[in-house]
Amino acid sequence: MRRAFITGTAGFIGFHLAELLLQEGWEVAGFDGMTDYYDVALKEKRHMLLRQHEKFSATEAMLEDDAALSHAVAQARPDVIIHLAAQAGVRYSIENPRAYVDTNLIGTFNLMEAARAVRPAHLLMASTSSVYGANTEMPYAEAHKADLQMSFYAATKKANEAMAHAWAHIHGMPITVFRFFTVYGPWGRPDMALFKFTKAILAGEPIDVYNHGQLWRDFTYVEDLVRGIRLLIDAVPGQGVPVEGDSLSPVAPYRVVNIGNSTKVWLEDFIDAIEAATGRAAIRNYMDMQSGDVPATWANGDLLKRLTGYTPQTGIHAGVAAFIDWFHSEYSAQTGHRTE
Repeated sequence: MRRAFITGTAGFIGFHLAELLLQEGWEVAGFDGMTDYYDVALKEKRHMLLRQHEKFSATEAMLEDDAALSHAVAQARPDVIIHLAAQAGVRYSIENPRAYVDTNLIGTFNLMEAARAVRPAHLLMASTSSVYGANTEMPYAEAHKADLQMSFYAATKKANEAMAHAWAHIHGMPITVFRFFTVYGPWGRPDMALFKFTKAILAGEPIDVYNHGQLWRDFTYVEDLVRGIRLLIDAVPGQGVPVEGDSLSPVAPYRVVNIGNSTKVWLEDFIDAIEAATGRAAIRNYMDMQSGDVPATWANGDLLKRLTGYTPQTGIHAGVAAFIDWFHSEYSAQTGHRTE
């Protein structure tokens, strides 16, 4: 039986990845700080569902708690560690940057130290498309420069990438860093656009549309994303023959991989998909661009396909509809829809 240690299992992506691995018969040890950045009840429900699997266990503690984290990793004896926990959010990093230092920098260092002690076959770590920052060359490819971050959140994630490369070089530990592109779907975070837009549209309230709607995103359905992570678990840097366009470091068992839908979608079209799925019209409040944001993201997914044979394919209409169905089932009192 394969064993995985996953940080952030009460979070959006960690929950889905844990579910996938448990369904495949893995033993999964989770770790989550249950912070109140958004509704803790949603996190608790995710963990409650995971605990229905006999092969799931979880430690609820902060990444900054080095002793608790090291103990949990040592107890799990994982074959693979997937580090998904982070302080997320571009805009919140302007309001509370210290939270990003504590969790994303110190917490990630603690996780890498714990990994060094147990020597997993592969350490995988989450980054973000936000690291591409001011780069306007699209679609974004792993070889593109990513030196001009536009938010402190992105800066901490780029720092994590640099930390991971150094760790891979110094300790010979295989590390893959994957860059996410605007993940959405059931059990999504309340601070993300799809959740906020859906809640407001169903309530007949206006939605804030930044940069007057002139935004493009590579929306990636969460089940596609975690399938990509699952396949990358077995694409260990330094093992096998490098593929064309590989981002494998010349001095370390380390690579960076984009996981995105490889499709640039106009924000207005995304809102149209929400309208279609809810049967309600959005009241659009057009606003200027927010500080720290970028006008567009778009992934080049060639490396993921070459390494795994996989390309995310869920379109926004199917993905948004699945989220709306989940939202109705979880928040029927708010939406006015009865759940059976």
